[in-house]
Amino acid sequence: MMDNTHTAESSKQKIHKKKPFSCGTCGKSFIIKCNLVSHMTVHTDERPFSCETCGKGFRSKSQLLFHMKIHTGEKPFSCETCGKGFRAKSQLLLHMKIHTDEKPFSCETCGKGFRSKSQLVVHMRSHTGEKPFSCTSCEKRFTSKENLTDHMRIHTGQKPFSCGTCGKRFYRQCSLTCHMRIHTGEMPFKCTSCGKSFRNRSGTLTSHMRTHTDERPFSCGTCGKSYKNRNSLIGHMWTHTSEKPFSCGTCGKGFHKKGHLNDHMRTHTDERPFSCGTCGKGFHQKNILTSHMRIHTDEKAFSCGFCGKRFRWQSNLTGHMRIHTDEKPFLCGTCGKGFRCQSSLTVHMKTHTDQKPFLCGTCGKSFRWQSSLTGHMKTHTGGSE
Repeated sequence: MMDNTHTAESSKQKIHKKKPFSCGTCGKSFIIKCNLVSHMTVHTDERPFSCETCGKGFRSKSQLLFHMKIHTGEKPFSCETCGKGFRAKSQLLLHMKIHTDEKPFSCETCGKGFRSKSQLVVHMRSHTGEKPFSCTSCEKRFTSKENLTDHMRIHTGQKPFSCGTCGKRFYRQCSLTCHMRIHTGEMPFKCTSCGKSFRNRSGTLTSHMRTHTDERPFSCGTCGKSYKNRNSLIGHMWTHTSEKPFSCGTCGKGFHKKGHLNDHMRTHTDERPFSCGTCGKGFHQKNILTSHMRIHTDEKAFSCGFCGKRFRWQSNLTGHMRIHTDEKPFLCGTCGKGFRCQSSLTVHMKTHTDQKPFLCGTCGKSFRWQSSLTGHMKTHTGGSE
């Protein structure tokens, strides 16, 4: 008992040991002088230890030795569960929490749990709005140094992470890791609601989960409209500025995003690079192929929160929801009558214009609606109206 008490007292003395070596710049104290010397390089940005392979500089020899493993490919610490290798023991310990789902560090504001304290610290900045890391080229600010480092490569054009299969290069390691799953076919992230699998968690699975919950955390500061993912919000924001910086060289049509221009260009070339593996039909855009695939699988991923009815496409669910809410956002500019969908308004507008685009090929009589023409045709074929 005495030995245990003595050991506890000794531990306390070590913890509360004086730190006589203080930094003259920030006041931080250290137990031994060499730690202070190493710390000072943070303020001076001195990096005396250089990598002989790529020339990158480091503040300490231990940082250099760890970096060298990138070039040698050495990963001496292996996970006993999945076999994945890591350069440092700390990385392995953090990885192990993926298997145990241990998240011991919790946010006091929202309750979200994290596997490491550093992840919690970065997350806390989402509540405080703190972005301490600033880009020297465009002054954009970031919550973590890693995000700043990734961003800086946009200015330098550096893409240090290369795919060994197709040679495509990436700014970030995580982008390469996700890309590699295209070649391996690996889809490790599964939706607990419908069982659908995805290549990455942070973007695809998280966005997909919102189709079940109808959560829309990204709101427009101008009109208040909400979206399930950030990219949809960014695309929407362009509608307020009317700015369309990407123009088609063939027809002059402008677009908010380069990706939309690329999709549009295929309408001129009739290129259809996205093919259905079931029926062989080709499509200009990947998202149209994804929608088309639901015809074969009969997947109805979009569910009505009021009555439970399911739909293949988000647009169909959106239109259906207006039956419950009685929302009629499409207004006639002539009489002010409202409609639940654009197609209904288009049909209604013909009552004001007297437009009759449906022509009988036999007698030349014209009609406002296809259904009226179909009924009329029976008078020629001998059918009853």
